[in-house]
Amino acid sequence: MSASADTVAPHTAASLDDAALHTIRALVFDLDGTLLDTLPHLTALTNFVLAQQHFPQHTQEEVLSYIGEGGQKLLMRAAPENTPQDVIDAMFQQWKEKFYTHGIDLVAPFEGINDMLATLKTRALLGVLSNKFDAGCIASVQQHFPNTFCWVHGERAGIPRKPQPDGLQNCLDELQLHPDEAIYVGDSVTDIDAARSAGMRAIGVSWGYQDSRALLEHGASYLAKSPCDLLTYVEPLLFERRI
Repeated sequence: MSASADTVAPHTAASLDDAALHTIRALVFDLDGTLLDTLPHLTALTNFVLAQQHFPQHTQEEVLSYIGEGGQKLLMRAAPENTPQDVIDAMFQQWKEKFYTHGIDLVAPFEGINDMLATLKTRALLGVLSNKFDAGCIASVQQHFPNTFCWVHGERAGIPRKPQPDGLQNCLDELQLHPDEAIYVGDSVTDIDAARSAGMRAIGVSWGYQDSRALLEHGASYLAKSPCDLLTYVEPLLFERRI
């Protein structure tokens, strides 16, 4: 779903300063498009809510162009122009209520994600920060990745969503980590911008929902072509516990 990055020369672990090796204690991940392929679910759910208002339906490709800034923004973009805000609010409420049932069976982890997480869990703290509404984010992680992450949040009241760095800063504070001790992994420029603003390294993934080249242009340290590639890149960076 993302553009090819074969013409882009990504950084490699060897290109990093020696000081960067063995310093990473946590990896925080975006959810949709990074860990989970949720586009079919989001398309089905969005079209269901639109249909209740007798609004036109959208293709999966169209819904793809609307995602990245939370469900309410998605619906604002999917609804006809000049749809009143109170209608958008009502649609979003229904969207959240139907999130757990309508099309939920269409969600699945990307190939290789579970194996990657199983390995990383033995070496680092793992977290998730998404722009999905908080309850939906937590439910998705609990369903697909039980007992894997120590910190999980979506969009919450009082904490601006990505690309603002507040959510990542909150994560670092709660895990008692410095920005240099964590990496944020995502598939969008929103993710990369949030990480950079928080003072963290950012890794982009090429299997997600946005143009891979844009991730490097926005400052990603590396562009992973697969979960296995991501694991290979980060392993030399992970903190080594000395007994």
